[in-house]
Formats: sequence, C-alpha cells, structure tokens
Amino acid sequence: QVQLVESGGGLVRAGGSLRLSCAASGSIFSINVMHWYRQVPGKQRDWVASLTSGGRTSYVDSVQGRFTISRDSAKNTVYLQMNNLKPEDTAVYYCNLFQTFGGITYDYWGQGTQVTVSS
Repeated sequence: QVQLVESGGGLVRAGGSLRLSCAASGSIFSINVMHWYRQVPGKQRDWVASLTSGGRTSYVDSVQGRFTISRDSAKNTVYLQMNNLKPEDTAVYYCNLFQTFGGITYDYWGQGTQVTVSS
C-alpha cells in the first residue's frame, strides 16, 4: 500500500506563486510515474504534469513555462512549483502515483489540496 499526502495549497493573488508537495510513503517501486491532476467542481479531473522515475517531465500546454514538477527522492516527495498563477488555475490539486510490478498496475491518489487564485 501507498499513502500520498498533499500540502501547500492556499489562496493567492493572480501572478503569485505556490509550491505543492506530495509526500509518499509505503511500497514505492523503483519504476514509477508521479502525476499532478486538478479538478474544478462539476468538471472532470484534468492532468497537469508528470515526472517519471527516470526524470522525464511533461506538462499540459496551459501550464508549460509556469509550473515545474520535481522530486526529492530522499524524502519521497514530489513538488509542483506554480508561478505566475492565473484565476483559471483555481482547482483542487491531486497527486497520483502510477506504478507496475509483476504485471500488476498500482494507482494511488492523494486527498487533494485546494488552490484558489484571485484576480
């Protein structure tokens, strides 16, 4: 089992910054992918960014150049640095761990952290 705990959300003005953290504990395999998603009430959960265990990153176009996903392996923590925030970035942000072992897929989610950007 894996537990994911997000933190770092809050209220910020447009143009400001926040850093989200996702602390992972439990059975984390050496090959995995960490994702950040976000969800607005009444809408589907959308993918934001990914970081593979090999260090490859990818971002949705709307956050490219403003958000950075990174990892501190010693702390088993993944971060999402969000700069130049816009009101449309307002959402609940979730981290997700996707990993496979022995042909079995494991998919874990955190509880989410609210990010609110005022105009």
